[in-house]
Amino acid sequence: QVQLVESGGGLVQAGGSLRLSCAASGRTFSNYAMYWFRQAPGKEREFVASISRIGFNTNYLDSVKGRFTISRDNAKNTVYLQMNSLKPEDTAVYYCAQAPVHYSDPRAAAFGSWGQGTQVTVSS
Repeated sequence: QVQLVESGGGLVQAGGSLRLSCAASGRTFSNYAMYWFRQAPGKEREFVASISRIGFNTNYLDSVKGRFTISRDNAKNTVYLQMNSLKPEDTAVYYCAQAPVHYSDPRAAAFGSWGQGTQVTVSS
């Protein structure tokens, strides 16, 4: 059974940075593409970033391109999301997920397992 544990969230001023981590267990980590999603109050969970199994390919939500960077360490079974130049509209609970396929247009409904999420709050 997969277990995903997100960490690294917090309160930061606009323009600041945070680095999120997601530790995965229960499956062979390198067999899975990894994803970050986020959900703001009253909104649907949306895709933020993804990375292929070996890390050669990445995808991003248009609004975070150039500000966020996803990476992974297969030796540590961990995926990261470096978030720079944060904006108030980035405020949300951030979740990681995994899938055997690196989808080009991932939808939250396609993922069955989620961690508890980590809250990111960006003040203006």
